[in-house]
Amino acid sequence: MENQVKILIAEDHTILREGLKALLLASKDLSIAGEADDGRQAVHLAEKLSPDLILMDLSMPRMDGLEAIREIKKRWPQIKVLALTVHKTEEYVLSTLQAGVDGYLLKDATHQEMMTAIRSVLGGSRYLSPGVSDKVIAGYLGGRGIGKTQSIWDTLTAREREILKLIGEGFKNKEIAAQLGISPKTVEKHRANLMEKLDLHNTSELTTYAIEKGLVVK
Repeated sequence: MENQVKILIAEDHTILREGLKALLLASKDLSIAGEADDGRQAVHLAEKLSPDLILMDLSMPRMDGLEAIREIKKRWPQIKVLALTVHKTEEYVLSTLQAGVDGYLLKDATHQEMMTAIRSVLGGSRYLSPGVSDKVIAGYLGGRGIGKTQSIWDTLTAREREILKLIGEGFKNKEIAAQLGISPKTVEKHRANLMEKLDLHNTSELTTYAIEKGLVVK
């Protein structure tokens, strides 16, 4: 059908991707344009497929969903992005909204709520799960954290967050270097910068921080 809405699913867990596909394809006006299992692939497919909407998991390997949203919204602002996540902390929601996301849907949502979120976002409205507290919404609308006060987390670069995620997943410097196409020495420098910025002193503390920030799901 020519008027079908094209949706790209970015989710690193295969069983969840399959479930989302089945739910979405139950609506005749929706089609699956493609699937991505990490943030970099999501950006690549956004360019290649020009979807109308991307369902974006926030915790993915290589490049997380937050960085992918920033990149996609910077390059193709017309593409709607609906974040799909387990995270409901104020800091996480605000960071995602600031990245330009069009909707924020918690993974414990019902099928009906997901469809409501998709319709709202495609219609030009911003959607926030009811599970996201009024306090979070008030903080965003009040401009908290948007240029006024910057947390240490906000000072981390996209590359530093990427490396922090991989450290949290248990990869060693050489393995991280191979995945990212950089030298082990560069990885070590980023690791040192992370420890200095975050006032953390070993791999265990970095891993704990990565988990707390939702970069790694345990």
